[in-house]
Amino acid sequence: MRIAVLADIHGNADALDAVLRDAHDQGAERLIVNGDVVNRGPDSVQVMQTLLDRDATFTLGNHDDLLRLWHARSDVLPADWYADPFWGATAWSAAQLDRAGLLHAPADWPMTLDLHEPGLPPVQIAHGTRDHYRESLSDRSDPARLDALSVAPDGTRYGALIGSHIHRPVQYDHAGTLVLNTGAVGSPATGDPRAQYLLLDAQPGGWQATLRAVPYDRSGVLRRFQTSGLLDTGLSARIFRDEIITARSLYTPYWSWTEDQGIPRTHASWTDFLRHHPDLQPA
Repeated sequence: MRIAVLADIHGNADALDAVLRDAHDQGAERLIVNGDVVNRGPDSVQVMQTLLDRDATFTLGNHDDLLRLWHARSDVLPADWYADPFWGATAWSAAQLDRAGLLHAPADWPMTLDLHEPGLPPVQIAHGTRDHYRESLSDRSDPARLDALSVAPDGTRYGALIGSHIHRPVQYDHAGTLVLNTGAVGSPATGDPRAQYLLLDAQPGGWQATLRAVPYDRSGVLRRFQTSGLLDTGLSARIFRDEIITARSLYTPYWSWTEDQGIPRTHASWTDFLRHHPDLQPA
């Protein structure tokens, strides 16, 4: 059994198409989508429909949930976000999915998925971890936390834990449990712009993982930021576009910087942020 596990497509149809072709060429027999299908990029509707049309298994990502919460004006989110122009890209993506009748497709997606193969230890897959879809899982996780996550509810030990969310591929052995991260299909944060995903093989000797990075032409998705109207929604759309150009995390460090400085997220503060972090400027 060869399984393709992919995540963090973030509305980038060209990156998704490249990964789906590669997974087919690599002989993947099953497709698992580990959250964050939508938002950030211009193609949320196309990406969602492409994956729903396939025999894929899904887990819930924070962005899949965010758009539904946004559309409902949920009090789970800070009330001031709804009037903040910084969130224009999120409002745009939620509206696009709602018009296409796809906004609530993730409503039944579970937070976790456990894989069981005869003769092998189980594998747990979650966008973050089983406790929260925003919790990072990687080689940098606290060892005590990995110890806790490695034990299944029935007391058996997982052969592998698979997360996503951090946009960085990981393959790490923790006391006999493989700690894996798929990396990101649509917006990697490694400096490598190739679309990243994971192949998982059930072998007689145990689970084997292969991290894949697939080249694709980014000019189409970058052009659609403009032609779709997404780029006109404001600063966050520009940041999401620049993340595809740089293959670096920009949104998270910028958000943290504005919080530390106590300043609003505006075009002026974005310019100031880049002045203080010249290594993050897109070419």
